[in-house]
Amino acid sequence: MSRYDIAIVGAGIAGASLAAEVAPHARVLLLEAEDRPGYHATGRSAAFWSETYGGPDIQPLTTASGPLLAAGGFLEPLGSLHIGRATEQGRIETFLREFEGSGVALQAVDPRETLPGLRPEWTLGVYEPSCEYIDVGGLHAAGLAVTRRAGGELVVSATLEAAVREGGRWLLDTRAGRFEADILVNAAGAWADSVAAMAGARPLGIQPYRRTMLQLRTDPAPPPRCPHVTHIGGSFYFKPEAGGRLWLSPHDETRCDPGDAAPEELDVAIAIDRFEHVVDWRVAALEHKWAGLRSFAPDRLPVYGFDSQIEGLFWCAGQGGFGIQTAPAAAKLAAAVLLARAPDVEISAIDPGRYSPGRFAV
Repeated sequence: MSRYDIAIVGAGIAGASLAAEVAPHARVLLLEAEDRPGYHATGRSAAFWSETYGGPDIQPLTTASGPLLAAGGFLEPLGSLHIGRATEQGRIETFLREFEGSGVALQAVDPRETLPGLRPEWTLGVYEPSCEYIDVGGLHAAGLAVTRRAGGELVVSATLEAAVREGGRWLLDTRAGRFEADILVNAAGAWADSVAAMAGARPLGIQPYRRTMLQLRTDPAPPPRCPHVTHIGGSFYFKPEAGGRLWLSPHDETRCDPGDAAPEELDVAIAIDRFEHVVDWRVAALEHKWAGLRSFAPDRLPVYGFDSQIEGLFWCAGQGGFGIQTAPAAAKLAAAVLLARAPDVEISAIDPGRYSPGRFAV
């Protein structure tokens, strides 16, 4: 039986990013239930970095991740246009007020001058120039590669079946065999509460939600320099993709059990209907549809830190839909707590206590 300092359950973006940070300092094992890492959420991401996405409590992690993503070559310019109808002026004002003093650049604009084909009722707009594409596959692969070069090990098809704390270490039974580790990191995404319960911890209420994505071909195709476009009321977003395609979501959040998410035909129809009420572009073809899971803690903030009751159990979960855009800074923050090290300068201004699982202690 192989023994490790740290065993991380889940090799999606959360587990892979954290493993890359800690592998140079400890012997790390990544356990992935699927036959390849990143299958459920990471590999189905809409792939953009927006400082406002997730709200002002998430923005510090997103902003701190920006230079790290850029340094790795994982970002490309995009821009984001937040739009609303005249009746949504209050939402626009609240949105601008939430990010006052944050350093996020936001500019009130006439959205019809930014997006040709926008229907006349969409009169309100806020432009966020810093929004960028993320190379999700490249970012995820880089985390796994750094882990491997530092001596970390990845084991796939290794669903966790039992976790027992004995003699100051964890005995972990998986479908790929038995492993031993001093610390168990719960980076299991939608399965985080199930892994916690297996380890004897109280579940925190981390709930997965299904989100639907479509790939469309439109007539006309999205114009050159088309930005990411999102409704200030949260009922849709879309963004251009390579080859003149468009990715569209109805911004749905359907409570579901952990599993292999699939799109529902009703959500697909809703997405297209909402899109057709935004622009006068014709949907020429629905080329692809899929769904992914986004998992949130009850307060919609991520959870990083040691469990308040179970020795040697560390949480890295609840990243919702912002787990990729915050991954570099979140991994540095979690690693500093996990290894009891001083935080790197990039995240030194972020208080890790705001994301601690101890906030749910009864």
